[in-house]
Amino acid sequence: MRSLHWLLMPAATAALHECYAGYRQYGASAATAALQCFWVTLGWAFLRFETPAWQRVQAQRRRLYPHISPERPHPADILRYLLQTLWLLLVVPFNGVSLSERAGRYTLRTPRQRFYNWLDKLLEKAAARDMEKRVERQLRRVPPTLRKALFGVAIAIATALALLCISQPFDLFTQFIFVALLWGVAMVVRRIPGRLSTMMLIVLSLTISCRYLWWRYTSTLNWDDPLSLTFGVLLIAAETYAWVVLILGYFQTLWPLNRPPVSMPEDISSWPTVDLLVPTYNEPLSVVKPTLYAALGIDWPKDKLNIYVLDDGNREEFRAFAEKIGVHYVARPTHEHAKAGNINHALRTHCRSEFVSIFDCDHVPTRSFLQMTLGWFVKDPKLAMLQTPHHFFSPDPFERNLGRFRRTPNEGTLFYGLVQDGNDVWDAAFFCGSCAVIRRTALDEIGGIAVDTVTEDAHTSLRLHRKGYTSAYIRIPQAAGLATESLSAHIGQRIRWARGMVQIFRLDNPLTGKGLKLVQRLCYANAMLHFLSGIPRLIFLLAPLAFLLFHAYIIFAPALAIAIFVLPHMLHTSLTNSRIQGRWRHSFWSEVYETVLAWYIARPTTVALFNPHKGKFNVTAKGGLVEEQHLDWVITRPYMLLVLINVAGLIAAVWRLNYGPPTEILTVLVSVVWVIYNMIILGGAVAVSVEARQLREAHRVEIAMPAALAREDGHMLPCTLRDYSDGGVGLELREENQLKEHEKVWLLLRRGQQEFSFPCVVQRTFGRRAGIRLHELTTGQHVEFIQCTFARADTWALWQDSFPEDKPMQSFADIMVLGFKGYLRLAEYGPQPLRGLFAGLTRLTSWLASFFPRGPGRPDPTIH
Repeated sequence: MRSLHWLLMPAATAALHECYAGYRQYGASAATAALQCFWVTLGWAFLRFETPAWQRVQAQRRRLYPHISPERPHPADILRYLLQTLWLLLVVPFNGVSLSERAGRYTLRTPRQRFYNWLDKLLEKAAARDMEKRVERQLRRVPPTLRKALFGVAIAIATALALLCISQPFDLFTQFIFVALLWGVAMVVRRIPGRLSTMMLIVLSLTISCRYLWWRYTSTLNWDDPLSLTFGVLLIAAETYAWVVLILGYFQTLWPLNRPPVSMPEDISSWPTVDLLVPTYNEPLSVVKPTLYAALGIDWPKDKLNIYVLDDGNREEFRAFAEKIGVHYVARPTHEHAKAGNINHALRTHCRSEFVSIFDCDHVPTRSFLQMTLGWFVKDPKLAMLQTPHHFFSPDPFERNLGRFRRTPNEGTLFYGLVQDGNDVWDAAFFCGSCAVIRRTALDEIGGIAVDTVTEDAHTSLRLHRKGYTSAYIRIPQAAGLATESLSAHIGQRIRWARGMVQIFRLDNPLTGKGLKLVQRLCYANAMLHFLSGIPRLIFLLAPLAFLLFHAYIIFAPALAIAIFVLPHMLHTSLTNSRIQGRWRHSFWSEVYETVLAWYIARPTTVALFNPHKGKFNVTAKGGLVEEQHLDWVITRPYMLLVLINVAGLIAAVWRLNYGPPTEILTVLVSVVWVIYNMIILGGAVAVSVEARQLREAHRVEIAMPAALAREDGHMLPCTLRDYSDGGVGLELREENQLKEHEKVWLLLRRGQQEFSFPCVVQRTFGRRAGIRLHELTTGQHVEFIQCTFARADTWALWQDSFPEDKPMQSFADIMVLGFKGYLRLAEYGPQPLRGLFAGLTRLTSWLASFFPRGPGRPDPTIH
């Protein structure tokens, strides 16, 4: 009772009066202000807020409780304070150790903890003794015939055991024990580095997924209800498609080759001749210039390199520029077959070299490109094509609109970082239209670049493989270009790819015909099946609504059985893909990528399946501007429709919980969880649709490179190059205010042992930073500037490996935040009739999210 003495003091009354007045001043209602004063009174009475310990907490209240505003109290703040306090005590480290960890130090370690400690020590010993390499050496000593026999026996035994596990009928309790056992094994295996543990994870994942699909086919279709059967067959067809793609994906990426470059012969006179082709149609000259400047600086004998700009737009300024810098200009009188026809025309009429190198007009090659790639052609006379990655120094619409540039691997990183490397080990790496070299004799043998489909690149490599030629892939970026500027252009590009791959599937199916090995057929088939994901993705987004809106049992089984079969399948798939793809694709992000594209690729791919000749080639726009942030309403309409249908499903779920049969409550809850997850993904798709401003046509590339400035009076100013573009650079000086705006200076850059100077004008200054604009460069100076920046051999080498490792739970949290931002954007930019609905939903979601604890010092974006 001693702490109650404070309440009897006259100062207490004054303090409470001041507290009440303060809350009222910040807009709180009388009832809210009175309730807050009541909580404060209880705190002073029973928690003794006057003690030094509580005073220290009070002094750090904004840091410890960042999501609770003391100026704007709410009646539920007491619950927020309680949850945050428990979070701080139990989870957040104090002096580096959380309360739960400190408690664990004084309790007996569990068998699980002891087992993991033993396993970690065992792995450390294995790593110290280099066990993995020693085992590989021992395996190499085994005769090849015996090794193949042992491998075949192991595969046969594993297949027999897997079939037994897949088809054996279990009751629910036995199924639970089975999946729990396999999950425990997966949790142990995931801690073991190396390729063998990855293969074990794949085996576990396939066992669970195949068992799930077996259960779906044999036990979950309602044959007595036509409506339920129809919806159930649609869902199981989509799941079968996903299962096939999953298996092919595991096979395709199991053993990436990571091929190293091969050095060229020392005798330069023996190096082959190369025709470097830069096709263009409607791109501005400002986009094409850096590519041509970089091509002029490629480290290759000048008499053995011929550069051609293939202008399908027949523009006089391009002809004049080509003559000015000394490259060949080619324009054809007709324009059939788009890019493929443009290249074939140049091959027939002008090009005579031993090799052909093709670059999209915005892809700037490094000076080492040909020396990094031609060595393999000298070594392997059957090699017809070598591909290098398509790397982009500007953000694509996903990265720009979501603010994830260089923070999360972009959509193409998985393909160029892992899939092509996986194709290479099976001799199935294919041509991607740019940043590649092709042997001319092989290209002539198949009649030039393929023109039967709109994805002429992949079709060309398929024909080369049918002729018995090999292909190669080097996962070292040797060029960089511009990503698509808008989401609509990005989707248009993917529509073309999807239609073209399905056209190949129909017109030149890799599963049939002569000339391909089985593994090549599977790799090509997987690449083409990937673009048929539109309809299955839409089915997954709408599937739970079949029960909520139409009372159709798409999975005719108890809710508990659904959970025991579905959750292990999803968890094992996510865990294994995170292990295989973690460096190039973070968990759950593919859901957003595929959802954005699903609606738009579903129709053209379906049409191409039935009529492969329907459709036309569209050119991907590059180098545009986005003058103001806006919601691309045309692109967003399908997502909006899907969101509204899912909202209707949630409303129906509320009705079923209140008025439906009690035996269906668990089924309704499972469906609601599925709908909420779909709405999170759809919210992410909407967030991508809000185009961020892009006012710079010349994209800047961040870098940290030593440089210097020379002033007109001869003074030298050392500095650091922080970013660059084709038109200028950003610098950081050692001291402030050393430059004046509009001052003429010379930028000094080094490349190897050489030093180059470029005339510039100071555009703007701010403290130690300065923006410098290149001024009246000659052609030679422009070439040297590109060589010192975009075309440096090491410029892009480490960018693919700079992303953080995948953390599935963190990725899921990021996707949840992204989905919430999407609905905030709808409330802000959406059509007027729907703004109120989405504003209400976002306020409700924001209110629920306000109860979640936060780490100290992390501000809450919902607090103003």
